[in-house]
Amino acid sequence: MEVSLAGRAAVITGGSKGLGFATANRFAASGADVAILARTQSTLDEAVAEISKTAKGRVLGVSCDVAKSAETQAAYDKVVSAFGKVDILVNNAGESRLARFEEITDAMWHEDLEQKLMGAIRMTRLVWTQMKERRWGRVINVLSINAKNSRPGGAPTTVSRAAGLALTKVLAGEGAPYGVLVNALMVGNIVSDQTFRRHRMRTDGITLEEMIAEIGKDIPLGRMGQPEEFANMACFLASDLASYVTGAAIPVDGGKAPFI
Repeated sequence: MEVSLAGRAAVITGGSKGLGFATANRFAASGADVAILARTQSTLDEAVAEISKTAKGRVLGVSCDVAKSAETQAAYDKVVSAFGKVDILVNNAGESRLARFEEITDAMWHEDLEQKLMGAIRMTRLVWTQMKERRWGRVINVLSINAKNSRPGGAPTTVSRAAGLALTKVLAGEGAPYGVLVNALMVGNIVSDQTFRRHRMRTDGITLEEMIAEIGKDIPLGRMGQPEEFANMACFLASDLASYVTGAAIPVDGGKAPFI
């Protein structure tokens, strides 16, 4: 099944690596103009060069920390200046932060909520009105299966991701009359930049391939997912083919989540 995003303009936060990069690559190859946002310009430049190899539309890299309101506004202005509109927003910024409750300081709570929850709120607020005016839009919030399956030691990230679920449902209800569809993709164990960082922190001498295989044993499909598999689902939700899907939270996890 061919999925076309021709004529659409997309913004992907956290778009220079991992799931964000794979999603940007898939969107661009499917015909969309794509802007990727991340904090480090050199990494953005490398990602733009790679995505441009197969892109059918324009590719733009914009340095932005979505935890900061002024930077988010400036990034949005640059995208609109380049593309004239935003049809698709993927809120993907933020790495996992996990600690025992009594160890989490106010600063840690603030940092996590600002990056993940408020970052998504700010960026969505900027694109929302023009999506409603054109009566077409897609917002995809990238969360975690732990948003529905919180566990001890999972804060602050599981809390901010659970708030992202509530935000998704609220926005879906408000956007539906205007053709603005809002969904969440809940990530399980997918090979990404966080996987590589996790491996570098290990001191037991295990190879990256061994670690990936070890994690995969606990997944019903027997392996970790690939970023491209996540990107395929995101591309479908961003397209006209998903015109009757809104307010959904879809696990992309190889069957790991204990819920339906």
